[in-house]
Amino acid sequence: MSAPIAVALDAPDLETLAQWSYETSPYVSTLKVGLEVFCRDGAQAVHAARAVRDLRPDFLTVHAAGGAEMITAAVNALPDTRITAVTVLTSLDDSVLESIGMRGPSLEAAVRLAVLAVSAGARAIVCSPLEVAAIRAAVPNDITLITPGVRPAGAGVQDQKRVATPESALAAGADLLVIGRPITGAEQPGAAAKALRDALPENT
Repeated sequence: MSAPIAVALDAPDLETLAQWSYETSPYVSTLKVGLEVFCRDGAQAVHAARAVRDLRPDFLTVHAAGGAEMITAAVNALPDTRITAVTVLTSLDDSVLESIGMRGPSLEAAVRLAVLAVSAGARAIVCSPLEVAAIRAAVPNDITLITPGVRPAGAGVQDQKRVATPESALAAGADLLVIGRPITGAEQPGAAAKALRDALPENT
């Protein structure tokens, strides 16, 4: 059984991407090809991920800060894809938000952007685990909430500022956990993905 985890496939090359996909796909629900990888390798990156599972792109991320008109345009252009609005990056904290001129704090900014995005037609929201409960309360139940910044207990947070464990993120209302380096940085990514899956509550 696969877990509600999206592995962030930020691989240095296509061979590594394909290997990570092969090793982790039995244990996770989603393989995430990021912008940097896609810009570098193009469609081949998606084909490398698809080689091990019969996946079709289900989510396309846009930044909620781009505004309602941009989000609606994406929704109209791709009616069969869940347009997914990114609220506040998990690598930012309140002091950084202030420095770039975004009205905070991060919790209020994320909720505000999520509500705007959903009203414009987005069907999924990306937010940190620390905002997921507030956003869950502010948007319809059928909106998918995706949370990066998820780290197993004791793992390093790297460049992430607003983080939580997989268990607490799911308990707060997250539907899909984005996890990268705790899996792909392990000596055996497949074993790391399996361990994370096995550690989650059985009803997830």
